Amino acid sequence: MRARSVTFRLTLFFSTASTAVLLAVGYLVGAAVDRHFLEQDLAELEGRVDLLRHVLAKVRSRSDLDRVPQLLDDALVGHPGLSIAVIGPEGRILFVSSDAVFPDAALEGRSSMKASEQRGPIVWEAGGHAFREIVVALPTGIAGMPPTTVLISVNIDHQREFMAAFRKNLWLSIASGVLLTAVLGWISARRGLAPVRRIALLAQSISASRLGDRLSPDAVPAELSDLASAFNAMLARLEDSFRRLSDFSSDLAHELRTPVGNLVTETEVALSRARSADEYREVLYSNLEEYNRLSRMIGDMLFLAKADNGLIVPRRETVDLGSEARELFAFYDALAEEQGVALALEGAGTIAGDKLMIRRALSNLLSNALRYTSRGNSVLVRIDRPEPSQTRLAIENPTDDIPPEHLSRLFDRFYRVDSSRQKVSDGTGLGLAITKSIVEAHEGTITASSGNGAMRIEIRFPAAAPT
Repeated sequence: MRARSVTFRLTLFFSTASTAVLLAVGYLVGAAVDRHFLEQDLAELEGRVDLLRHVLAKVRSRSDLDRVPQLLDDALVGHPGLSIAVIGPEGRILFVSSDAVFPDAALEGRSSMKASEQRGPIVWEAGGHAFREIVVALPTGIAGMPPTTVLISVNIDHQREFMAAFRKNLWLSIASGVLLTAVLGWISARRGLAPVRRIALLAQSISASRLGDRLSPDAVPAELSDLASAFNAMLARLEDSFRRLSDFSSDLAHELRTPVGNLVTETEVALSRARSADEYREVLYSNLEEYNRLSRMIGDMLFLAKADNGLIVPRRETVDLGSEARELFAFYDALAEEQGVALALEGAGTIAGDKLMIRRALSNLLSNALRYTSRGNSVLVRIDRPEPSQTRLAIENPTDDIPPEHLSRLFDRFYRVDSSRQKVSDGTGLGLAITKSIVEAHEGTITASSGNGAMRIEIRFPAAAPT
């Protein structure tokens, strides 16, 4: 099933939270109003209890007890809706207020209460009306006489009607509030997600010709600034990768065009007229050199393609960098002597890696250093251990300074500092790129620096564990 939109989710969460809050508030408000009416009724009932306690305290004899109805009638003038019943000892009803409404069961069996005992409040209904009642045992002034039982109730019909209308309006208001918050939540979510839609529109408009477009971090909310920065960084990486890919395609076409053009030219010249076997053999030898060059180029490109996809998995064996450098010195000795360049080695160190790959990387670096070192100078290979966990190998040779903008691309494929691309050797232009892939496959880093008439390429490998 298709996932719900973020707008829908935010609206749903906002509406759910608002509904819960409104329901809680509605319940608390309703309970508070009910409690207010209860406290109001209790205050009125307690006031009448105090009045009755005062009247009954004046009863000193049986004759005074017969005068209680008259005293209470006078005291209760102006209190409509209030019902009072006084029950004497042995269950005899001493007084019932006019228009009083009490269930028959309420007036029976009320003589067993202790003095000052109080029961209630209770709510009961009779004749379609609702009442709130308390029952209190009040003593008289007659010595030895059991306390009287007083029933006091107040009509709460108006409260019931008010609460019914109040709850109806309250829940209608809550329902309207829920709908309103849902609409406002949807509008807020839509407006809040507008920057995300702008990012989506920008992503849709990205093409090879518009990789330079960027989002302004200041134009998006703070919560999306990280997303905008990450999106801009992604576009920058894509732009750089596309530029590198374009340059690589152009360089590859250029590099392949030269040997293929040489083969076509030599073959056309050979076929232009009849030639002897020795002449054809010479043409074939010349073509073989171009074929070997193409073969090396294709092999190097396959190696780099494997490295890009993480398919280069070096073996782990102890490699003595000093021993490898000395063996390569012996291999390049004739070339160095011919060019009048000396080879020097300082220090020693070991790493864990693939010996053949390491030798290939060092060979590429030495070949590159010899190619650009003038006669009478030397190439220095220095090996040391700057940190206990690292082994460093640096190759230094005197040469012209390289501008900083070229140093960052020195390890790109087919990249040459000389913009004219004039060759000084028969290299494929992939040596430094292959070296970088080998170093990274061994979890190392490689950097280049240039200055004061010298070039330095430094490699840092994880140091081999002691054997």
